[in-house]
Amino acid sequence: MSGLGAAAEPPSWLRGSREVFPPEEPGAAAPVGFLQQLPSYQSALRRRNAPGAGTQGRRAAQQGSWGRRGAEARGPEQDGGEREARPAREYPLSIAEKRRLRVLQQADTKYLSGWKQWKRASNKSLKKALNEVKELTSYLELWRHDIHSIEGKFGTGIQSYFSFLRFLVLLNFIMFILMFSFVTFPSIISKYGIFNSTFANIPPQNTEPHCTVYTPSGNKGLVYFYTYLKDLLSGTGFLEVTSLFYGYYTIHTAWFSNLSYNLPLAYLLATFAYLALSFIWIIKRSVEGFKQNLVHGEDQFQSYCNKVFAGWDFCITDPNAARLKHRNLQYELQTDLEEERLKRKIADRTVKEKLRIYSLRIFINIIVIAVLSGCFYSIYRATVFSQENSSDISNTNFQANLLVQYLPSIVITLANFIAPQIFSFLITFEGYSPAFEIKLTLMRCVFVRLANIGVLLFSLWSQIYCATDECKACGYNYKLYPCWETEVGQEMYKLTIFDFMIILAVTLFVGFPRKLLVTHWSCKLVQWYGLQEFSISDNVLEIIYGQTICWIGTFFSPLLPAIATIKYFIIFYIKKISLIHTCKPAARPIRASSSNFFFLLVLLIGLILSFIPLAISIAHIPSSKACGPFRSFNTSWEVVPDTVLGFPTGLQQVLYGVASEAFAVPFFVVICIIMFYFMALAGAHKRVVEQLREQLVLASRDKLFLIRKITEAQRHP
Repeated sequence: MSGLGAAAEPPSWLRGSREVFPPEEPGAAAPVGFLQQLPSYQSALRRRNAPGAGTQGRRAAQQGSWGRRGAEARGPEQDGGEREARPAREYPLSIAEKRRLRVLQQADTKYLSGWKQWKRASNKSLKKALNEVKELTSYLELWRHDIHSIEGKFGTGIQSYFSFLRFLVLLNFIMFILMFSFVTFPSIISKYGIFNSTFANIPPQNTEPHCTVYTPSGNKGLVYFYTYLKDLLSGTGFLEVTSLFYGYYTIHTAWFSNLSYNLPLAYLLATFAYLALSFIWIIKRSVEGFKQNLVHGEDQFQSYCNKVFAGWDFCITDPNAARLKHRNLQYELQTDLEEERLKRKIADRTVKEKLRIYSLRIFINIIVIAVLSGCFYSIYRATVFSQENSSDISNTNFQANLLVQYLPSIVITLANFIAPQIFSFLITFEGYSPAFEIKLTLMRCVFVRLANIGVLLFSLWSQIYCATDECKACGYNYKLYPCWETEVGQEMYKLTIFDFMIILAVTLFVGFPRKLLVTHWSCKLVQWYGLQEFSISDNVLEIIYGQTICWIGTFFSPLLPAIATIKYFIIFYIKKISLIHTCKPAARPIRASSSNFFFLLVLLIGLILSFIPLAISIAHIPSSKACGPFRSFNTSWEVVPDTVLGFPTGLQQVLYGVASEAFAVPFFVVICIIMFYFMALAGAHKRVVEQLREQLVLASRDKLFLIRKITEAQRHP
């Protein structure tokens, strides 16, 4: 063991302790026996003598690790001078040593060549300029002061929710810029002849005439005021013929002077672009949280020490928030103890007790499946009823018409509210640990929210795509859905609007009255019920549900990201006011609430699930022949091979080769190899982190051992 326990070379921190261990005389012998008593040396000795351990490779790795740490502590002037010197503040040294290092760096600069001096000065100036630009741009960050204020009053857990909400506002704004720039703007300027632009419509070929008939339900003649309100809430009427929905974009090619613009291809590529942008952005932000989770994976003892000695959030300045943080730490410690108690109880279970608990879990999961089936069936029946009867009710009956239009949204909202309450009640009988109870309940809630959207789309597709003789002419149910993409876009629009109305109504008609009752009424029942808790997990699932709707609906309603941006912008202030004036932070927060990694992981699940309905709509279901940019194609995807046919022959062969199995199989194999490489690299990094932790523990034991020896030496000189 040449790094931790060599007789002639103590650890690097020991070599720097000149006050405790003065330098030896040249002729004096090294205190070999004394250093061999260090706990780090004894641990390394036991590991080396253990069967299968202590190989030469491990000793060399540890030696290299200590050598690198020692070289870094000695500073760049001892590394050969080839590597560029880092600033003194980046070294783990004391203030006095940093000052000495800075003086040495300045002295070394005088002996460098003119080119190296100019290069070092340029790099320093560039880094300073970049830091100043970064500092200036931080002042332009959206809601910077508000989020810092929330963090100061309520801690980093609630602050992470509002930061996540800001991320969604920016993401939806970028999605809106993409769709507006490449789809909506070219259509508008070409239809109105701006910039001397023209457009061409290519009618569908080999299609029955009745498939191309589409008469939007626009308002004609004398229209009541509430009709406009109904159209605004349901996306019908005057909104149906605007650029908000798919049916507006009937242009095939737009001409700007001598340049042609293929709108169907731009529409499809813009859809792929916003999905790819969302995926890359979420992955990029998730990697930071994953690194922290990888490094901060801890055992029970380290978790206890971190909570006791490093669990306090020094951003908190509000006294109420400070008391809440005390209770949170107390709850987490109690949870740890409860988990340890349950682990021992699980280990001591008899066969009869295991059989009973497993039977109970199977029964409860059957109940959960029954609840989910009931929710899905209710959504299916509500969707079918709404689609079949929305046009049969007279427009003069405003309430009944609006109720039928919003019936699927109402049923989905009720399912999202009732099912999690049932899951939270049933989980208490399954005998899981508190931490696993929270995770399982959250995953069930995520599944029921996202699956409800899938059931709604499945219900619509079962009405759109049929195999009867009447549907064979057009490929879809043209009588009920002459422009089925617009119908799907209207359903996504109604879900977005209704979700916002529910959030606003809960704050105004539940949160504020409850606050007034608790504040001004001394009834024991009201005081026991207390203020509404600001549950981070429920609020996160709420906005992830809305974002999943936006991802799916943007293909059918290109301007839906603009509505989502405005929606989340208003929700930020609604939640902020609710948090400060009507709610209290949750007394039992989930442990992952302080990290955006949990939020982004659930958001990534929603994004991946949104790929499925979009892929089916683009590649499988025939596109409408009466509206939209793809009416001259059988499916939306056919615009891609049609565009490729217009390329030169050599480029076509290259693209066909890339899309062939001969290329796909080796590419998949290479991707798998790269993935396994990074997985192995992550495992190696995790093992290095564990070794460094062990070295820190051994270093602390060495210090305790030396302090004890010094104390004994002082008592017995």
